[in-house]
Amino acid sequence: MIAIETHGLTKEFNGLIAVDNLNLKIKKGELFSLLGPNGAGKTTTIKMLSCLLNPTHGKIRILEYDAVEQPYEVKKVIGVSPQETVISEFLNSWENLELIGRLHRMDKKTIKERSKELLETLGLMERAKDPVHKLSGGMKRRLSLIMALIHDPAILFLDEPTLGLDPQSRRAIWEYIRKFKGEKTILLTTHYMEEADQLSDRIGIIDEGRIVALDTPERLKERYSKKKVVLVEGENIENVKGKYTIDNNRLVIEDGDIKGIVERLSKEGVIIKSIKTEEPTLEEVFIEITGKELRE
Repeated sequence: MIAIETHGLTKEFNGLIAVDNLNLKIKKGELFSLLGPNGAGKTTTIKMLSCLLNPTHGKIRILEYDAVEQPYEVKKVIGVSPQETVISEFLNSWENLELIGRLHRMDKKTIKERSKELLETLGLMERAKDPVHKLSGGMKRRLSLIMALIHDPAILFLDEPTLGLDPQSRRAIWEYIRKFKGEKTILLTTHYMEEADQLSDRIGIIDEGRIVALDTPERLKERYSKKKVVLVEGENIENVKGKYTIDNNRLVIEDGDIKGIVERLSKEGVIIKSIKTEEPTLEEVFIEITGKELRE
């Protein structure tokens, strides 16, 4: 079953095309990451999918609902954790969650039960009665995620959910997000390539409003990057023929055939003391596709 589908989705701002003819199909239960440089159209796309912006052209289908014609039905089945932390600073966590729960017309008992479960799971129970302005940035990001989950939505939109977090907090949220894979449909945007690599079933790379690559993390790395074999502490490396990089007495070869490399170098008189294979990274793929120039 398709949970999120767009056809020709386009958004213009005063003649500037932010999202350009976007066609997506995201399966129910899939964790789909949308990656791209700053200004590529990621947040604009999420705002349209979550009914915060109307598209200039195109159609959006969220489960069985038309997002333009039935925005209130769509909002019942989605949860959004925005890039900007939108929390009432002078309310505490319980009160923020009750506010969101009541907006979703949940009864008080269910709100209390869900709040307790989520606050305990994400480690906020001890500070749940403190005003939000006294919480750390990491705690606020976790509370934002809880607020998106309070009504148990079928679809989650997570726009930079771990932005600015320390490594421990980031990985704690990763583990929590993993629990929903296969159960909830999740659309994630992030600038952390490791995050997308670790969590995603599929990745779409968007640039200048268009999808320029779409596949699983593994297939993207296979397609756009080669394995690098690094020979460490090898003797007679300087005598190796061919166009190879020698860096700090290490021979770097863009080739995944370790057996063939060992045989070839042995014939050339290289004594290999150690050999290491470096897997291609998603960051290499991202740079290869979107370029190295700085973006505004």
